[in-house]
Amino acid sequence: MIVSGAPLIPSSAGWKAYGPYVKEMELWAKYADEMQFCCPVWETDRGLLISEIPFDTLKPIPLREFDIKSVKQGIKAVYAALLNFWIIIKAMRNANHIHLRCPGNIGLLGCLVQILFPNTPKTAKYAGNWDPNAKQPLSYRIQKWILSNTFLTRNMQVLVYGEWEGSSKNIKPFFTASYKESDKHGVVIRKMQETIRFLFVGTLTEGKRPLYAVQLVEQLLHLGYLVHLDLYGEGKERSVLVDYIQNNELRDFILLHGNQPAETVQKAYQESHFLLLPSKSEGWPKVVAEAMFWGCVPVASSVSCVPTMLDKGNRGVVLAMVINEDCAKLKDFIDDNEKYQIVAEKGMQWSRKYTLDYFETEIKALLKR
Repeated sequence: MIVSGAPLIPSSAGWKAYGPYVKEMELWAKYADEMQFCCPVWETDRGLLISEIPFDTLKPIPLREFDIKSVKQGIKAVYAALLNFWIIIKAMRNANHIHLRCPGNIGLLGCLVQILFPNTPKTAKYAGNWDPNAKQPLSYRIQKWILSNTFLTRNMQVLVYGEWEGSSKNIKPFFTASYKESDKHGVVIRKMQETIRFLFVGTLTEGKRPLYAVQLVEQLLHLGYLVHLDLYGEGKERSVLVDYIQNNELRDFILLHGNQPAETVQKAYQESHFLLLPSKSEGWPKVVAEAMFWGCVPVASSVSCVPTMLDKGNRGVVLAMVINEDCAKLKDFIDDNEKYQIVAEKGMQWSRKYTLDYFETEIKALLKR
């Protein structure tokens, strides 16, 4: 039984869901006799990047989505939460294994209801930032507290991104994989010759700070470096970026590609020198791991498990989020080709440990407990 806020969308062949989510759950499905989702059901995809669910599932148990942004919404949210609470109880009662997807409103309800089933084997995937010092909404902090409390939460392994001191015994450092062992093709580490290529992959939202990536590349241009930035993704910040690029005459150096197939993005990783991710918050920044897999050096903000992934700068560049300071860090790499090559190689070796094959082995071990 999967309790999640991620929606299912009906299709002629069965059900669809968010693409990366489907890819991961396909591995869980290999080691389950039956799969059933307890989650919201949408009539249309609402612009979500969806994929067909390739494995058999029981008919989903629908939940109501809810949010609180006004008094009127608050009243509806209380009703929806109470209704969902009862639905989740009935769903968990029939489950041999409970799998929670957190954080989120429905994740919070799942955390509360699972307390009533101490003897049922459980796993939880906390896909947000597990850093205990991170500034997060109260509901997220409550979920982290419940999941960490081994008196309330029993018989559960909680999968989190990164290693954190003081974690309870049920907290298991985990990861998300994108590539298979068979994808480990040879990579020629780029040299600092001709144009230095930068890459941004992600939603164009204020939280991902794509404008900072643009401004960082702009600063390098002003210092006389021949650089180019490709941005892959869509979002509300696109118009802001378009205006900035036009107003500052950057069209020859910065290009917006929109959403592109995984194969196109993979080719961009293989051809770029640096990935830029100046994000405000992350769970597992899979674009960082993907870039490292192809020898592209990540340049990312110090959020969630990024410092661990980058080994505090030995496998990439940890941003200070100060333009001049971050520009100086990049200059050190651009001016020292040997340093760049060493860091790129270290990142590639680390990332290539975490394949889908290894991920599947870890999932199998969790479900065989």
